[in-house]
Amino acid sequence: MNSENNSTDNSDQKRQPIFLLPKAVTILAMLLIVIHIAFEYGLDHDGQLLIWLWFGMIPTRFIDPTIAGGMLPLLWTPATHALLHGSWTHLLFNVVWLAIFGTPVARRYGPFWFYIVFFAGAIGGALFYTVLQLDQTSVLIGASGGVAALTGAAMRFVFEPIEVARNPQSGEVVAMGRRLVSVAGVFSNSRARAFTLFWIGFNLAIPIYGTIVGSEGPSIAWQAHIGGFLVGFLLPSLIERGKNS
Repeated sequence: MNSENNSTDNSDQKRQPIFLLPKAVTILAMLLIVIHIAFEYGLDHDGQLLIWLWFGMIPTRFIDPTIAGGMLPLLWTPATHALLHGSWTHLLFNVVWLAIFGTPVARRYGPFWFYIVFFAGAIGGALFYTVLQLDQTSVLIGASGGVAALTGAAMRFVFEPIEVARNPQSGEVVAMGRRLVSVAGVFSNSRARAFTLFWIGFNLAIPIYGTIVGSEGPSIAWQAHIGGFLVGFLLPSLIERGKNS
């Protein structure tokens, strides 16, 4: 009898997933890592520059037709820039942030809406970056805008208490999940408010720091962070309205 129980326990253990992250989050994280490995070790310096040129977001394409490819790459670079990273540190930071804040969004909305939020945030972040950097020849790369959107979306429910209901037939108490709050409701929750204000304040402090010290400050695309966050912050209302209609 004991041997049968042990066999069942071992079988259950074998069925445990290797990763506790939702599959959509794991797939995206692995994709970012594989792309960076290919970029870092499969291309020489000239090849890397070509990838940045054709798949990174370059704001001045809107006003300078002499850049290779002209305006054509603007059809895909607002999204594809999110798949590229400048260093392992850059990549790993985004992957960790993706795991933390992408997980609750993927579990609540499923893979389709998870990817929609990520790429909508990447595009929104790229456009906001472009508006403020239109005359700059810099290249925007990195998943930060998309990850910021997942962070903004999570703020709408992740700090809310889990609601429960009683099954009318069995009387069992069942967890119903966390409710989605309004934008104003986020600022009524002390933890959500503190995190949101800290996150926005930290990003706004980057250009302020540069102004104070008389330099450009850290090479962080704070504009893409804020743009992506705002997109993600607003999207849950549209997603849940569409799912409930």
